[in-house]
Amino acid sequence: MKESSEGEGLDRIDLRILRHLQRDGRLSNADLARLAGVSAATCHRRTERLFKAGHIRGVHAAIAPERVERGALVMVGVVLDRSTPESFAAFESAVKKLPFILDCHLVAGDFDYFLKIRARDMADFNRLHGSQLIGLPGVRQTRTFFVMKEVVDGAQLDF
Repeated sequence: MKESSEGEGLDRIDLRILRHLQRDGRLSNADLARLAGVSAATCHRRTERLFKAGHIRGVHAAIAPERVERGALVMVGVVLDRSTPESFAAFESAVKKLPFILDCHLVAGDFDYFLKIRARDMADFNRLHGSQLIGLPGVRQTRTFFVMKEVVDGAQLDF
């Protein structure tokens, strides 16, 4: 790692700032500067640069799903009827419009996509599945996995 904060590369201070923000996005600039070992002005300048360069995609609160009636976590494997750029694009465009889909990943293997969904309960998911998921463009098959226990969820990046 380079020592300077100039340019696209990240130095050890940038990485320290990122690690601390990842642990606690609510840190004040003064506290973050102290933890990173730099002045408040330097910390502010570096943090702004990290946002502008896309190293930090956002800061948000981790909401307890059960407290907002979204306690059921469901993973859905999706197989499309065709493997063409057009069918992938149509599916991805439609998925982005569904607010109950938390994550959508194009994968290699038996499925084309994996979806991470939060629902109230099994009946709520059944309604979403029947009314919206199977109607997505190009869907040939879905396979549903209800999560029984969340062992690791939202872990921090190791860098």
